[in-house]
Amino acid sequence: MSVSSGAWTQASVFDIITDYTQAKAHLNQHYQIVVVDYSGPQSLHFALRGIDTVISTVTGPNQLELIRAAVSMRVRRFASAEFEGLPSLQVPNGPLDRGRCLARQWLASYSQHIETTTFICGILYERFQPNGLRHAGIGAIPGLGNEGDYIMNCRTMTAQVPAYNANDVSNVSICMTAAQDVAKFVTKALDMPQWPPVLVMCGQRIAVKDLVLRVQELRGHDFNEVEWHNPASLRSALELATARQDGATMIRLHSLLATAEGRFDYTQTNLNQMFPDVQTVSFQAWFLGKWGIPPTQR
Repeated sequence: MSVSSGAWTQASVFDIITDYTQAKAHLNQHYQIVVVDYSGPQSLHFALRGIDTVISTVTGPNQLELIRAAVSMRVRRFASAEFEGLPSLQVPNGPLDRGRCLARQWLASYSQHIETTTFICGILYERFQPNGLRHAGIGAIPGLGNEGDYIMNCRTMTAQVPAYNANDVSNVSICMTAAQDVAKFVTKALDMPQWPPVLVMCGQRIAVKDLVLRVQELRGHDFNEVEWHNPASLRSALELATARQDGATMIRLHSLLATAEGRFDYTQTNLNQMFPDVQTVSFQAWFLGKWGIPPTQR
């Protein structure tokens, strides 16, 4: 399994339901692929025939169509697209939502017909890998998927750091998880007899300030340029980006503002507690695996 655009489905085998534009990305990953047209109910109904569980990784209108089809085909369980933070802390219909809160509302209205949950994984480590989320086939949205779109560019060593809260205290923290560990927890959750409303995981919780210092240490040299931010300074930058109609920068700043406001931070992780055998990879080990050990430390 991997985190990908489409849906994981559980029957006797695992399928990835995807669309034509995403299918090629999975051809070499040894998955069974079902190509569907999200605008065509018959296509989705055929793909979901005999399916017990759907783990959605699509957002927006496509996810709503997937929910509608899953209910129609009497799928037993449906997990909506993952959240980076607790749904209760997110802004419904906000710039970062991409229809996920609406999908949860739909699923709540179908609660008599289908069991649901939402996986909470924090910020994916893969945001900080070479070439960013896009390299992992995640995050095609401008301002979200490229290298350096979130907090720091680990190649050019530049950073916009939302380390300070509204009281100018540098205690802003985030939870993070590697995509491979997300897949492990999701696999474990498939065998749970009942699902709670949210299933929360975390690979590592860290203060944003310490994360930047850790990357500096792991890369073996100082950042060339660092901007330190609190919510007020990010809102000012967001006003300028909005005036310029710079959509990608607006998304980046909304992500940083959400970070400064604590929306990607939590302390209760029921999946980690239920499945202690899942040994999550630390950010440092993951980062060195992606970027290598700097020459000064060899």
